[in-house]
Amino acid sequence: MGQQLSELSDKLIEFIGEQKLFFVGTATAESRINVSPKGMDAFRVLNPNRVIWLNVTGSGNETSAHVQEDGRMTVMFCAFTGKPLILRLFGQACVIHPYNEEWDELFAHFPSIPGARQVFDLNVDLVQTSCGMGVPYYDYVEEREHLTTWAAKQGPEGLHQYWHDKNQTSLDGIPTHILEKNR
Repeated sequence: MGQQLSELSDKLIEFIGEQKLFFVGTATAESRINVSPKGMDAFRVLNPNRVIWLNVTGSGNETSAHVQEDGRMTVMFCAFTGKPLILRLFGQACVIHPYNEEWDELFAHFPSIPGARQVFDLNVDLVQTSCGMGVPYYDYVEEREHLTTWAAKQGPEGLHQYWHDKNQTSLDGIPTHILEKNR
């Protein structure tokens, strides 16, 4: 059954590497709770207590707003094939934008994905596993290309305009600082 660990084991790191989908949960003390599904070969384990993931342009920017106000983040992986397992990573995150000094170093861990807008850097302070026996089996077919095709078509100027128009605040009006450095 479930375990609580202080860091990721080699076996859990291998499990993460096999997953095509993960979920990210964030909130501030006053905001709505946001849970987002993620994919696109956008997750890396840097060490047993540090993971990063690449966030691409989307219709909202909740995670960025929440992390900048309250760095709590939970990442969840779920086995949809093979042995059942749910893996949760709890910790404190920070958001790295393309204008931040750390961007080039962290972005280099990922394939070039059109529309990349942030890297989230999570310091993992608790790893939790649970059985996952209630999770159904699903088969992976392929990645959806819609988002990357759309982002490539927009080009840098179109993406910047989209960020300006749609990604500057959360649903609750919390700033994301996508276009400017934190003050």
